[in-house]
Parts: sequence; C-alpha cells; structure tokens
Amino acid sequence: MIKQMAWNTFKQTGNIDTFMELMQVEDLEKDILGNQKNKCEHTKIDLQQQKENIKL
Repeated sequence: MIKQMAWNTFKQTGNIDTFMELMQVEDLEKDILGNQKNKCEHTKIDLQQQKENIKL
C-alpha cells in the first residue's frame, strides 16, 4: 500500500525525494513486521522447550 502511495505521489509531483522517503517507510514497516514474526517464533520455541523440560 505504501509503495502504491509513493508511486502515485511521485507521478503527481515528480519529486523523487518524496518517493524515496515513502519507500524507506515501507522498508521500516517490513523490518518491524519481520522482527515481530521472529519474536513470536522464538517465544513458540521457548514454550515448546519448557514443555519438554516439564515432561522430563
């Protein structure tokens, strides 16, 4: 969605700086979502390990 917004802004204004700034925002958004996903996966692994330790 941000990429489309950036492209439309560039087409209307011709300002490449605005396009690049919006693309950076999109990259940050992807990084944040990726970090959240990794955190969830690590939490899931930790919970599985705790369950295994309890069984022992």
